[in-house]
Amino acid sequence: MQRVSRAHVSVAGRLVGEIDHGFLVLLGVTHSDDAELARRLAEKVRKLRVFEDGSGKMNLDLAAVGGACLVISQFTLYGDSRGGNRPGFSAAARPEVAEPLYLEFVAALRQAGVRVATGEFGAMMEVELVNSGPTTIWLDSDELYSGKA
Repeated sequence: MQRVSRAHVSVAGRLVGEIDHGFLVLLGVTHSDDAELARRLAEKVRKLRVFEDGSGKMNLDLAAVGGACLVISQFTLYGDSRGGNRPGFSAAARPEVAEPLYLEFVAALRQAGVRVATGEFGAMMEVELVNSGPTTIWLDSDELYSGKA
């Protein structure tokens, strides 16, 4: 997840989603993920306080700054290159599992009142962003399940 000043996504030269300030969320899904995790992750994203307050301290969440999310599915986050120079993606969930969980995550954000734009699941996308900070936060589903997050 990256805090952005603006971001947009295009497919075959056609703009399909854009936001001003907020988060660009690159969402990878693995085999053990489920709908409950998608909802918990959306709640975590919504509540993260990584926008500056009047004192310049990261203390404000999306709602406080009127931010939005651009959510992009990205199976390559589960790429494993430990065995050579060509990554393997066996840890990434198959599309028939990943797409419903991606949609669950997006729906949970929207139900919580977050403005959400998306890419197109499974499409070759071009994503452009201006990373604000730069600020990039890694949220791991294993940590959400274990109670660490």
